[in-house]
Amino acid sequence: MVQYSSTHLDASFAALSDATRRGVLEQLGRADASISALAEKFHITLTGMKKHVSVLERAGLVTTEKVGRVRTCRLGALGLDAEAAWIDRYRQLWDARFDALDRVVAELKLKENSDGS
Repeated sequence: MVQYSSTHLDASFAALSDATRRGVLEQLGRADASISALAEKFHITLTGMKKHVSVLERAGLVTTEKVGRVRTCRLGALGLDAEAAWIDRYRQLWDARFDALDRVVAELKLKENSDGS
């Protein structure tokens, strides 16, 4: 059985709930970037981008490294495996429920056709 750290999932889903932070992850998926470059790209203040990056760091989705005066951001090493596994577990549950519903509907149609003829 897979064990999930609810604290980690809470932090990562909270981080992913914001469109700007999802955009930052997409941007960093293309290339590492400084916080100031990200702020410029998203047309927000440097302070605002630092807050977004901080949330992503706490969730383990982004790491930063300061070299000289520039803090460079890159995607975190953890990725989204735990989040994808959690979502997949519920996707499988819903798939099974819809398959069962499809079988019930098919049986009812078969019965309806046999009763009608």
